[in-house]
Amino acid sequence: MRLLFIRHGDPDYKIDGLTEKGKIEAQCLAKHIQDFGIDDVYVSPCGRAQRTAEYSLEVLGKEATTLRWLEEFPALFDPNLADEETKKAYPNELFKKKDSDEYHKRIVWDVMPSYYKAHPEILDVHTYMDSDIVKYTDMPEVYERVISGFNQLLSDYGYERDGNVFKVRESNDKTIAFFCHFGLTSVLLSYLWGVSPFVPMQFLAMAPTSVTEIVTEEREKGIAVFRTLRVGDITHLTLENEKPSFSARFCERFENEDERH
Repeated sequence: MRLLFIRHGDPDYKIDGLTEKGKIEAQCLAKHIQDFGIDDVYVSPCGRAQRTAEYSLEVLGKEATTLRWLEEFPALFDPNLADEETKKAYPNELFKKKDSDEYHKRIVWDVMPSYYKAHPEILDVHTYMDSDIVKYTDMPEVYERVISGFNQLLSDYGYERDGNVFKVRESNDKTIAFFCHFGLTSVLLSYLWGVSPFVPMQFLAMAPTSVTEIVTEEREKGIAVFRTLRVGDITHLTLENEKPSFSARFCERFENEDERH
């Protein structure tokens, strides 16, 4: 079985939709979507993923199933509960509410390098759930909900989780596409790889409309693992001479003031 995780196009977060650039990216993807041989399509409930999928679904002549657990990984860090040391994980990302001393909550990734260098426990699969960052989030319950949904879907296709591998109840050659998000894809990759989700969240970047491909590998009868063939592929943009948007990245040089810090 083959899994394709497709990130939404360049996002307009204010309207939970796509920028004009994002619409062009989604159209470029749709021009090549037939090449993937997709059988079934699942999509996040978020508008930016829905809008991206619409272009490809029209070409494929398919309908998608919306799954709530495919929404952008919604675990949030609460700086109002955190101590001063843990707040250093997000020094440029914490903002107070208008006319209040209370902070807005924020997503759990995009941790500063100086923080995870001093706190390697967040990068360890055995210790990240007990880290100070996670202590001030709802990540444990959100993670469980996402992984439970993912495992149920894989079971529906014949693959049952058993420790670090999957028992093959009924194998297949289907290609399943998910139109979703960077953070969510990072969490699912970390689950299949057996690493802390902070590892792909911090060290991967997947451009808008990029494709991440995973396949089952059944070297032993009745046992499957999932092997990653490519991460964040943007061949469809290259073929259409469309430059990928910068979303999901930070400044390449500190001096680059026009890029996100």
